[in-house]
Amino acid sequence: MVRYMPPEWAPQERIWLAWPTSGYTLGETETEIAEAYGTWAAVANAASEFQKVAMVVDPSGFPSAKKYLSGSVELFEAPLNDAWMRDIGPTFVVEDGALAATCWVFNGWGAQAWAEWDKDSKIGAVVAEIAGANIFQSDLVNEGGGIHVDGQGAVLLTDTVQRDPGRNPGATRAEVEQKIHAGLGTERAYWFKRGLTRDSEEFGTRGHIDICVTFAPTGQILVHDQLDTGHPDFEVSRELLDTASEIAKDTGAVVTSLPAPKVLKDTEGFVDYSYVNHVVINDAVIASTFDDPNDDVAIGVLQDAYPGRKIVGIDSRPLFARGGGIHCITQQQPKLSN
Repeated sequence: MVRYMPPEWAPQERIWLAWPTSGYTLGETETEIAEAYGTWAAVANAASEFQKVAMVVDPSGFPSAKKYLSGSVELFEAPLNDAWMRDIGPTFVVEDGALAATCWVFNGWGAQAWAEWDKDSKIGAVVAEIAGANIFQSDLVNEGGGIHVDGQGAVLLTDTVQRDPGRNPGATRAEVEQKIHAGLGTERAYWFKRGLTRDSEEFGTRGHIDICVTFAPTGQILVHDQLDTGHPDFEVSRELLDTASEIAKDTGAVVTSLPAPKVLKDTEGFVDYSYVNHVVINDAVIASTFDDPNDDVAIGVLQDAYPGRKIVGIDSRPLFARGGGIHCITQQQPKLSN
């Protein structure tokens, strides 16, 4: 049995999202609720201009979903706690030429005190079944935002996620790698020490890689680069760049800096705004923007990294205020070769 996770830039059948329903993700005031609906819809509607988009909707969410979403977005009903499809959904793979899905154990990003996951822990299998995928159930606690693959056997991980005591207590790198490779069909794991500062605080994921570093089809490794020495992620970025440089030596890749937005803080403190957190789809990249002077710089870097694709920027500040970005709310389903 050969299991393989195609890279994000491989042809896709569709992308999946989940509609915000309740809690901090949705918000409490009418303004916050409209902002959440509007941002999730902006991503889904933009992607639907290029390919199929599927949205999982809690039974209570259909009126708002139908109001905000394009008619081309297909809706599927399932109970939800939250709306971060990258993490609660399956990781789609190809197994002996057929569609398969690795379902990780989801426990609210390490059993965080504020999280609820009784419904979201079942979404991986629900989405896999709708997609007609064969399910591989892993016993590793992990999320889709905690991995990135290059399609050539490499996977990126962080110690603070996969070896988190709240996820996989006492796990060694070797033990994690065995389960990661079993689920993805990868062969080489490259480890980063930690993720961005705000993402490591109370309402973060404790260090997801998909806000820090990613692969690109041009042989580049794109790295979040905080250039302001007053921001705590300045030191984190130096670590990320150093580790990426070591990976580049091993793989022949080229390390490319994606400068962080110039804005440093919001009302809650130092931000983790990141252009690395984008999603690649057929013929396009849906990119996080921040009404920032560096938006144009980042779009230029992304255009070079994904030649032939249209870069579509969407203001992602409402997403980051809720704990994630565009990549965090999406999950790609690969298209099978005919």
